[in-house]
Amino acid sequence: MKNLGKIVLVLLLLKLTLNADIKASVDSTSVELGEMVTYSLHLSSANANRPVIQTLCGVNVISTSSQSSIEMINGKVSRNNTFSYKFIPQKDCVIEPMEIEVDGVMQKSNAVEIKVTRGVVNADADFILSLQSSTKEAYVGESFEVTLLFKQKLGAEAVDSKFEAPELKGFWIKSESQPQKSQESGYIVTKILYKMAPQRAGELNISKAKMSIASRSHSQDSWGSWVPKIKWRTYYSNELTIDVKPLPSEVDLVGNFSIMAEVDKNEINPTEALNLTVEVLGDGNLEDIKSFKPYIEGVNIFDEKISIDKNKLTQKIAFVAQNNFTIEPFKLKYFDPKTKEIKTIKTNKIEIKVKNSKPKEELVIKKESTNEQTLVESRETIPSIWTLLVFIVGLILGVVIGLVKPWKFFKKQKSLHIKDERVLLVKLLPYKNDEEVKKIIEIIEQNIYSDTKTEIDKKMLREIIKKYEL
Repeated sequence: MKNLGKIVLVLLLLKLTLNADIKASVDSTSVELGEMVTYSLHLSSANANRPVIQTLCGVNVISTSSQSSIEMINGKVSRNNTFSYKFIPQKDCVIEPMEIEVDGVMQKSNAVEIKVTRGVVNADADFILSLQSSTKEAYVGESFEVTLLFKQKLGAEAVDSKFEAPELKGFWIKSESQPQKSQESGYIVTKILYKMAPQRAGELNISKAKMSIASRSHSQDSWGSWVPKIKWRTYYSNELTIDVKPLPSEVDLVGNFSIMAEVDKNEINPTEALNLTVEVLGDGNLEDIKSFKPYIEGVNIFDEKISIDKNKLTQKIAFVAQNNFTIEPFKLKYFDPKTKEIKTIKTNKIEIKVKNSKPKEELVIKKESTNEQTLVESRETIPSIWTLLVFIVGLILGVVIGLVKPWKFFKKQKSLHIKDERVLLVKLLPYKNDEEVKKIIEIIEQNIYSDTKTEIDKKMLREIIKKYEL
């Protein structure tokens, strides 16, 4: 009897192998864009290798599953294997026959055709995704806003969701807001605001945003029972096209701006720092504005990095001088897209007074006017012999003085206290074109006007003092 049971089992398995068959199917041959499709391979065999399928209809497979069952009908026993693959087709396609190894023999399934329709968005749908732009036209660098809206009807169930933002190639993304939720007309509305600016001229496209929603559904298994399942569907927004125009050649700023410059005082002490703040307010490409650092002869100027906070640009500049000076107006030239005009705005001129400053004196060489007639007469009264004698004595005396250099015995040695950095800075400023002097000045200025303290190379400093006799 035991041998009889083994024989029956072998015969059953042999029968399953002989009746091996492959059938391919989909749960729906016509779907709307965004709907998920399940592609299944049904095999009547006990020995079949599960095919590895990564893409179907040109898109990635989202998930896979398998199911096995044994059936006995009219004394006929069969074993069924079903391999399932879920994906979301983007267009009409044909899934070509799949080759599967069954009992060591390669067999092919049938082909399956799928039709994908682009359904019209229903205003009363459970889920709605859309893109809105504040403009259809813009200039290169001009700021505009794009709003992403996702609406979910109250009571609509979503087990899970996956969001894919639109591609924003060709745009600078200036800011992206956090999702803001509100309730409107029976929907929960989630809003995301993008502030951006085009990088180049031409037609620039903003691709569709995607939102995949998982919801509960039911399907019938091979035994005829209804089982709960999770079904994914992807919702797409509309696309946007922005017509981008080039700026006039003489400007690289676009928008609407205002500018101001303010100093912390109008009168300072020599070598005392004067702090100035430049502010630009407006809606435009603030990030393209360059440093306002000016050049003023005889004045040391230090600028900080420009900072931008939303629609406000700020730059701080420090001035150090020994004499009165003038800060000329700061100018800003830009294109106004509303008026289609190039505009120039500027700040006021600022006069700065330095206490106890000494105005520069022009070197004027005056020639003494002499009465030619008197000079001629005096020459005539001096005998020519005495004239020759005076010339010879003067020549000898000049040579002796040049060789002896008697003034060096009377020259007082100048003393400069190198610890007094402010005085030292004033003394060194006239020689700032010297590279070594420039290094010392930078260290002194850093020590004076910041919290950082750096030690000065005393050997180099002594050589400079000796070189310029300070």
